[in-house]
Amino acid sequence: MPDPQYTAPSHTDPFYDELLELALEAAGRAATLLRDGRPADLGVAATKTSPIDVVTEMDLASEKLITDFIGEHRPTDGFLGEEGAGSTGTSGVRWVIDPVDGTVNYLYGLPSWAVSIAAEKDGETVVGVVAAPMRGETFQAVRGRGAHLNGEPIHHRPAPPLSQALVGTGFGYLTERRAAQAEVVRTLLPQVRDIRRGGSAAIDLCDVACGRLDGYYERGLNPWDLAAGVLIASEAGALTGGRPGHAPSHELTLAASPGVFAELQPLLDDLGAWHD
Repeated sequence: MPDPQYTAPSHTDPFYDELLELALEAAGRAATLLRDGRPADLGVAATKTSPIDVVTEMDLASEKLITDFIGEHRPTDGFLGEEGAGSTGTSGVRWVIDPVDGTVNYLYGLPSWAVSIAAEKDGETVVGVVAAPMRGETFQAVRGRGAHLNGEPIHHRPAPPLSQALVGTGFGYLTERRAAQAEVVRTLLPQVRDIRRGGSAAIDLCDVACGRLDGYYERGLNPWDLAAGVLIASEAGALTGGRPGHAPSHELTLAASPGVFAELQPLLDDLGAWHD
């Protein structure tokens, strides 16, 4: 628990620059490892929630690289990683890591995968970095400072009517959840311009941030899937949330241009996109 005399630094404090630089360096190193070190015969090392929810040896190597690098520089910080990294730490900072977001894409040699790293301070996400090396792109945000792509400021797309909105989504790995999500898409599709399924939640959230999608929603995301991307989208001016009145969560995560968000959130709630 933080010292009661502790005062959190403002978002212009150099403290946040340190966290951002570490996240950028760690994500860049991991992205290079994954891009250049991918074995030609890459296979599945393990499965998680179902036989199609896979882990590769490169997921594990990427997470170890990230945690080792950050741990060398900030040994008292905590970690939460998709592939098992977990420690409380004593500094009030926790790193939330997805070493390969879009593992199935990576396994198949598709380009839509990324390294996602977020830093929380006393439970609030304050830094987010998403590196997508096959696209030559690194997204970053610090809370209160806006969002950037390869160093240039980005902003969400002007909101069209929902009927003209391009909306991204994703599907879980459990059979019952996938069936429920397919029903939501079946009803939603005629009400929007089109739907895209890219396979990486972190990239989808960043695509909302830079105007390539008007909105994105998904049920079943974990903290490492959404932490960095939600911050980047919100710092780019998009609205983020879950069910009405709730923050993004495992139940439902939504990011969209404000006008699209206002129409899409209640529609998804009515369609039951938040439950199986």
